[in-house]
Amino acid sequence: MTSPRLGTAMSDSPVEPPRGGGGSTIFNAVVTGMNTLGSIWIFVLMAMIDADAFGRTFLSRPIHGINELVELSLIGIVFLQLGDTTRRGRLTRSDGFFKFVLRRVPRIGRLMGAVFDLLGAMFMAIILFGAAPDLIEAWEKDFFVGEIGLFTAPEWPIKAVIVVGCLMTLLQFLVFGWRYLSPKGVEPVHHVASID
Repeated sequence: MTSPRLGTAMSDSPVEPPRGGGGSTIFNAVVTGMNTLGSIWIFVLMAMIDADAFGRTFLSRPIHGINELVELSLIGIVFLQLGDTTRRGRLTRSDGFFKFVLRRVPRIGRLMGAVFDLLGAMFMAIILFGAAPDLIEAWEKDFFVGEIGLFTAPEWPIKAVIVVGCLMTLLQFLVFGWRYLSPKGVEPVHHVASID
């Protein structure tokens, strides 16, 4: 039997469920774009760190604000890439028992998968609940990092990245949870980067 929406053969054997996206090509394009932006950001960050090290060592002229930019960038990169990491099933988890149950008792395995994904969505909602007010406050009060006169950068862009990244990951977890619970649903792959 083939699912026209997903274009994937469904069978009674849930051993190797297909990879799942966000349910729409627009959503998939957005999370893929965010992941790509995060990868480009890593490259730019490495170039800035190298330039700072070169300037410190050979020219005695460090680049001001590198420490602050690295601190902000690490957070931003994680949240830019989190949605796509989830979509591709690359969140690390120990799922040996889960795979065993999914093979032996598919209904219970699907329920376990749905519970995992809904807990993931709840966790993202909790982060979002704390991050959204931080974004508003950083925007309204114009918070910044750095030292006035040397280097300053506003905090709100990184707070916005956290909010958008949490929202995309939350939506992805909900899509996966729905696929586990839906009678016609197809289980998403969560065991690509698993620890058995």
